Amino acid sequence: MTISSHTNTPALWRDQFPYPQAGDNKYTRGHALIYGGTLMTSAARLAARAAQRMGAGLVTIGTSTQSAPIYQQSLESIIVRIVDTNTEWHALLDDPKKTVLLIGPGMGLGDFQKSLVLSALATQKPCVLDADGLTNFAGAFDQLRPHLHSHCVLTPHEGEFERLFGAATNSKDDRVSRADQAVKLAGCVVLLKGAETVIAAPDGQTILNTNAPPWLATSGSGDVLAGMITGLLAQKMPPCLAAAAAAWMHGQIATTFGPGLIAEDIVDGVPKILSEIICS
Repeated sequence: MTISSHTNTPALWRDQFPYPQAGDNKYTRGHALIYGGTLMTSAARLAARAAQRMGAGLVTIGTSTQSAPIYQQSLESIIVRIVDTNTEWHALLDDPKKTVLLIGPGMGLGDFQKSLVLSALATQKPCVLDADGLTNFAGAFDQLRPHLHSHCVLTPHEGEFERLFGAATNSKDDRVSRADQAVKLAGCVVLLKGAETVIAAPDGQTILNTNAPPWLATSGSGDVLAGMITGLLAQKMPPCLAAAAAAWMHGQIATTFGPGLIAEDIVDGVPKILSEIICS
């Protein structure tokens, strides 16, 4: 396998960006399914809004009876479905209209949550695993590895990366080498978040995203990034390029906004950056 390293710019992915077409409708633009946690509801709500802003035609949140009213009252144009049992989760996953999955933001930890992740992966649908979707397998990557597939994107920050891959990667190596090691283990795209985000793919392509300003270090920004990637996957953008495009746009929005940025500002900045990409 030949390793090919690039600095992330729109030139890398512009040709495969999902430009809106006159004949599009909400179904052709994809239907994202996101699991919404019971306690930290803001994480899934940010991700859902980001996926929607990025162009996903429909977004559904599956969540518990307890937290459903929170999602329903704050996300007027997003569908909310009850998921109190594995059976209810499977019913959503088995719906062929649900074309892409995001599992992890604010979902919580436990055996039930782990089962939701594995059930999602079993569908072989494009899937973003973020936050608790990864932390549920801390120190137990062998339980997750057999279920990962080439349509997955893993989005750990440094702590999540270390908890997930641990001794399987050399902590003394640079970030690019560690991400490449993780890809060989996982067999899917790994986006290692940081001041210089590394996006590594199974085909040997490594993309370095260098436009992230320090004020991106704010609660919820990672949830927004996961939602942005999901929105592009919903529109059938290839996983590595979807991750690269979302990371670049995420950084560009934050750079333009400047100090004082909060996660909601990133979501609100998506239409402007999309307009610049689509109309340029």
